[in-house]
Amino acid sequence: MNDTSPPVAPKKRSAPKSARRRAREFALQGLYEWLLAGSDAGVIDAHMREQEGFAQCDTAHFDALLHGCIGEAAALDTALARHVDRPTTELSPVEHGLLMIGAYELLHCVDVPYKVAINEAVELAKSFGGTDGHKFVNGVLDKAAGDLRPAEVAAGRAARR
Repeated sequence: MNDTSPPVAPKKRSAPKSARRRAREFALQGLYEWLLAGSDAGVIDAHMREQEGFAQCDTAHFDALLHGCIGEAAALDTALARHVDRPTTELSPVEHGLLMIGAYELLHCVDVPYKVAINEAVELAKSFGGTDGHKFVNGVLDKAAGDLRPAEVAAGRAARR
């Protein structure tokens, strides 16, 4: 038998996902459902908790992200609007959800460094978003961080000089 298919590189073993990364993934899935269907936050929450692997996520962070993003959607969109080139309602639901999560973490999760909040959103965009969605998410959140965490961003930029 002559197999002409190209060789497949062995998959690299990736580091196990942190509980916070899993929380962000489940929150993104919940926000996606909310943005598309407008389902009740409690229904979405219950649905996410039934998903395989949910027990390994940081449930407190998931709760904060999902319910915080839904509850503060208008304020988060306002904070993002000056850095987005179109209305947030015209964004893909994945990018919109990631921007909401990133902005929420920048505003409320001061234990998460701003660079980590941005990087986590970018990594999720690479996994769940469109081809270049991660570049868009990175650019918007990097600009928003200057508004939402000005002292931390200024200190980070000064340290690089």
